Amino acid sequence: MLIPLYCFWFILLPALFSFIFIKKTKYSKQNLPPSPPKLPIIGNLHQLRGLFHRCLHDLSTKHGPVIYLRLGFVQMVVISSSEGAEEALKTHDLECCNRPLTNASSKFSRDGKDIAFAPYGEVSREVRKISFLNFFSTKKVRCFRYIREEENDLMVKKLKESALKNSTVDLSQTLFCLVGSVICRAAFGQSFYESKHINKDRIKDFMFEFQKVGSLSSSDLFPFGLGWFMDFVSGQQKRLRKVLFQVDTLMDHVIDDHLKNPEEKTNQDCPDIVDSILDTMHKQKQDESFKLTIDHLKGIIQEIYLAGVDTSAITTIWAMAELIKNPRVMKKTQDEIRTCIGINQNERIEEEDTHKLHYLKLVIKETLRLHPAAPLLLPRETMADIKIQGYDIPCKTLLLINAWSIGRNPKLWRNPEEFNPDRFIDCPIDYKGNNFEMLPFGSVRKICPGMAFGIATVELTLLNLLYFFDWRLPEESKDIDMEEAGDTTIVKKVPLELIPVPYHRMMA
Repeated sequence: MLIPLYCFWFILLPALFSFIFIKKTKYSKQNLPPSPPKLPIIGNLHQLRGLFHRCLHDLSTKHGPVIYLRLGFVQMVVISSSEGAEEALKTHDLECCNRPLTNASSKFSRDGKDIAFAPYGEVSREVRKISFLNFFSTKKVRCFRYIREEENDLMVKKLKESALKNSTVDLSQTLFCLVGSVICRAAFGQSFYESKHINKDRIKDFMFEFQKVGSLSSSDLFPFGLGWFMDFVSGQQKRLRKVLFQVDTLMDHVIDDHLKNPEEKTNQDCPDIVDSILDTMHKQKQDESFKLTIDHLKGIIQEIYLAGVDTSAITTIWAMAELIKNPRVMKKTQDEIRTCIGINQNERIEEEDTHKLHYLKLVIKETLRLHPAAPLLLPRETMADIKIQGYDIPCKTLLLINAWSIGRNPKLWRNPEEFNPDRFIDCPIDYKGNNFEMLPFGSVRKICPGMAFGIATVELTLLNLLYFFDWRLPEESKDIDMEEAGDTTIVKKVPLELIPVPYHRMMA
């Protein structure tokens, strides 16, 4: 065993050093962004310890808002300023609208057949258009309103049962299940709680596992089989295959159920996206240039489910955690809600009630500024040599926008670490991609298509939680732990455990 291993390194090391020398010569004449000191072969990997977005923030604070890193053999540029983000996402949008296909993303996206990782061109345009028309459009978001209302009613009912017992509730798990159920019904046309294929008790853990195996791995960073060998030894390959199998099995069951029972529709007026795409596939003409396949369908619905559940639940969790830590803001938000909202005879809050609540919307804005669910957005890959902030950015460079860092920049925000929704009163900055001081959903061509659906879910959920209940910490908890955890998305590390207290409104 030792002899083949020594032979492997004997052949590999000269090739690695030759590769480094060629790369160094190629880029020596370019005006690359500033970079921390690198080590041979591994580059800047030794400087990335802990949470990735915080490490990049610390490096940017020291070396500048645009920095160049080398992770193994991958070149990366990290942008942590609104000006740099605007140049990358707006000025050079066309040259930066591709996604890098990593070992994990190529498998999960089925070689670029989903929404996020489809290569720029006809496939990307068609997949986004189909997804928008059948799920993300304003009309569709409104169409699924009844699902969000029904699922929130069910959540409130369960929380009232816990409140009567004075029981502590794991609100993190509750919110993951709520959003999971909303998206399961809207996207799949199936009941989350009746499904045999979804482990309701592990939905939060499963989302965490998915994000962990979906990040950059050694096989993405090192060539010549070295990275693959490192992933094999560490068990990364095995974990990736396991999660991929679980996701693929779920998608197969969802599609098979629709194919076997085409007459069972949850809502004839608002079909789910699986039915809509299957119908489109059936009606395709032979001479069409773009052909929808089952892989496209799997990629689309898998992304809606995994990304939609994760980000909406995380945002709501952070909002509730910040409100508990800031009683003044909590009181102001609840006073507005309880003054403006009149409950109907069915004791149901309707989604149109959210339009009356201006301060609640500011609370969500402030949550997205401080706690963007995906702090580094999704990575982009340059399709040509470009310049950002005067620096040369080579073609095929991995480009990261640190939205978390931009949202906490003291040059843009007063007391940036403070949770203060009042900062947005009479402030035109929004989260919809037009203002580069705040980019929780990205911007321009690659902006998150699920923004409207996600915001509608978060608004209605917070409205129900804050109208029907007051909230307090368990006696053994002195304060809220705000430590972060995660990879692509960042969740509250310690589950948010609170005691719901029923709100008894005064009757006139």
